[in-house]
Amino acid sequence: MATVLNVNDDEANRYLVNRILEMSGYHVLEAATGMAALLMAEKHRPDVIVLDVKLPDISGYEVCARLRANSATSAIAVMHTSATFITPDKKVQGLEGGADAYLTQPYEPSELIATVRSLLRLRHAEQQARLRTDQLIEMDRRKDEFLAMLGHELRNPLAAIMTAIGILERKGPVDTKEARMHGIIQRQTHHLARLVDDLLDVSRITRGKVELRKEPLDLAESFQQVLSILRPRVEGRGLKLEVRLPQTPLWLEGDATRLEQIFTNLIDNAAKYTDQGTVDVELFQEGVDGSAQAVLRVKDTGIGIPAEKLPGVFDLFSQVDTSLERSRGGLGIGLTLVRTLVRMHGGSVEAYSGGYGEGSEFVVKLPLMPPERVPVLSGTNVVDARQARRILLVEDNSDARQSMRELLELWGHQVAVAPDGVRGVELALTHAPDVALVDIGLPGVDGYQVAQALRARVGRNIRLVALTGYGEEEAHALALKAGFDLHVTKPVRPADLERILSNL
Repeated sequence: MATVLNVNDDEANRYLVNRILEMSGYHVLEAATGMAALLMAEKHRPDVIVLDVKLPDISGYEVCARLRANSATSAIAVMHTSATFITPDKKVQGLEGGADAYLTQPYEPSELIATVRSLLRLRHAEQQARLRTDQLIEMDRRKDEFLAMLGHELRNPLAAIMTAIGILERKGPVDTKEARMHGIIQRQTHHLARLVDDLLDVSRITRGKVELRKEPLDLAESFQQVLSILRPRVEGRGLKLEVRLPQTPLWLEGDATRLEQIFTNLIDNAAKYTDQGTVDVELFQEGVDGSAQAVLRVKDTGIGIPAEKLPGVFDLFSQVDTSLERSRGGLGIGLTLVRTLVRMHGGSVEAYSGGYGEGSEFVVKLPLMPPERVPVLSGTNVVDARQARRILLVEDNSDARQSMRELLELWGHQVAVAPDGVRGVELALTHAPDVALVDIGLPGVDGYQVAQALRARVGRNIRLVALTGYGEEEAHALALKAGFDLHVTKPVRPADLERILSNL
């Protein structure tokens, strides 16, 4: 039974309205003043308030304003009634002040009941919408937790596989068949790692959780590093990769990891949608000084993009290949990531195609740094990653621990391993390692606590790297706060691990 609060200082009028409402099945409360109405509204939380405008203490307009200002009563439906304030400007004042309806006395009982029912339907719909919103927020929170855990659980086995194949590659010559199997494992592991990263990244991007870690970098040099990884993949599909790079550096302020994602997605897409022919890549500068831009063109001779799909090619889950066999694979999120990350760098990306069978072209433009801000290189040599070091590896996954240990020892390092955080701290104190690679999700004492303990007892004499399956921005911030020097997301490629060690 819905509750209606009837507020009117005229006793006869109040009694008549009470009877009409009670005969229609409503539970009725009553008040003769504005202050009494406010107290009763907060105490009983009625569904609807029938509120006369002219009251002996404060006006109905003021009562309505106070109801709306109070979070406990702001959602109650309010219907103004008046026999004197009936001009259009007074009705507008009431409705603009927060009332949901305005009836002029005298009115028919049926009109009163119909208006009350209308307000109840409106409030019910609003309550359902709020409930649904709360449910969606909770579902979104649980989804985020699930994706974070999923990423961690998937990355751990991928890390072990990727490290193991890196060891096999360095063991020397193998027969052709075995080499081919190694290549298949490596390519498919990289592909799975990319799918996991893209899936988690698009979730973070849609929630605005991605922040760029910008630094001055030479785009041409970064692109060359990406090409060294991508060229075997493209040529392994029987395609020709033609590349034209500038002879001079292209300096911009950007996030190297996110720029690598942009390059990788575009070139992988070009290779994936091209059965035979060429993937043509060109990087050059356009404009000078403050208007200078780096332009990346990726053009292929593949299946092309139909005209009707071209406008939505960057939309989430958009697919050019919609055939039942889904021979091209992918989740339809790579180009969404490209567009978002390019825009976050202040750039733009466009897609062009002559239609089905005519190939496609993607053009990325990124703003370059003005000449006066370009850093001056010191020419200092980096430390060789193969220089023997004492390394502590703290990892609870036995396969990942064993494969990583063998890879590091293959490079000539002295490696101590620990399956948990407590043992890791003990080994750090007795073996005095130069570098500690620490997983975050450890049993008992987690990686954050390990880092805090080592910083408190060893200080800055050890370099700490968080090597973890948790890749969220929050995890990165927590790692740095705990004392880590770097936060690296699994699976890490052997070549990347070499580069990390060389820069520590």
